[in-house]
Amino acid sequence: MNTKSNIKAYNKLSDLYKDERVGQSIMQDADFTIHRMEIVHNKPVQSPVFRANYFSFVLIEKGKSFYTIDDHKFHTKPHTLYFTNPGHLKSFGIEEVVHGFIITSSEEYLKEHIHATVFDEFSFLLTEMVPPCFLDKTRFDELQHLGEQIFEEQNKNSALRHKIVSSLFMVFLLKVKEFLMQDNSFKVAYDRDSEIVNQFKKDLESTFRSNTLKNGALQVSTFAETQQLHPAYFSTVIKTKTGISANKWIQDKTVTEAQALLSKSTTPVKEIAYRLGFNEPTHFSKFFKKQTGLTPNQYRKQ
Repeated sequence: MNTKSNIKAYNKLSDLYKDERVGQSIMQDADFTIHRMEIVHNKPVQSPVFRANYFSFVLIEKGKSFYTIDDHKFHTKPHTLYFTNPGHLKSFGIEEVVHGFIITSSEEYLKEHIHATVFDEFSFLLTEMVPPCFLDKTRFDELQHLGEQIFEEQNKNSALRHKIVSSLFMVFLLKVKEFLMQDNSFKVAYDRDSEIVNQFKKDLESTFRSNTLKNGALQVSTFAETQQLHPAYFSTVIKTKTGISANKWIQDKTVTEAQALLSKSTTPVKEIAYRLGFNEPTHFSKFFKKQTGLTPNQYRKQ
């Protein structure tokens, strides 16, 4: 049985693949990866339960496998597309060697290389539980062809490699969106009561777009009121549907934004604190160290 204490969280695919029980070790120098499934998993394997803090897109041309999201288990077959997003307990099993692609991307990569408001255009990425999509050969071949192009460009030393890859990935996401919106099982998953979760994630995202958060903007009750829900009920839905409390979602999002500001800008820590809704910089420093083990200045230097 897996307990919270022995379930590992991974911020990138290469960290997951350091575990020899999972697959072949890989190198990763960016927040975007694409790998051939038959290379990283060249034999049957059963992964442990883990939490991945990145988005994954898997194209299965042939082979036999399954994956789990929280308490749900899904089986794949040839011409399967599926994706998972951050925040869930996951595992997977390769029963017969799978041929295809696995693409991963961090939230930061999506915002920097696709669009700053990526979740407006691709709101399906916020859907917390997506069943596999079984495509006909024509539609699958379109995605497979894009995968081949992305894989080829990603492995070149071109000065424009990152721009070309991100452009192709944008087309890939548009195609995924088009195909998912034609899939009845996905539409059911997209439309059910997970709307509360989707709206919460959108509200959380839009809240951080302002240059400076208003005091109280990051209270669970504020997000509940936005949807005209009682805070207790709202919290229960978020926790039940995602396995993570609304407060933890807010804390994790705050840390992600803080890390981005600390690593990508020279904005003073004091200003970052105010921008993220902290009345006192010392409160921000204590919060950040509690969440990451480092002070803001230590993180920036590192």
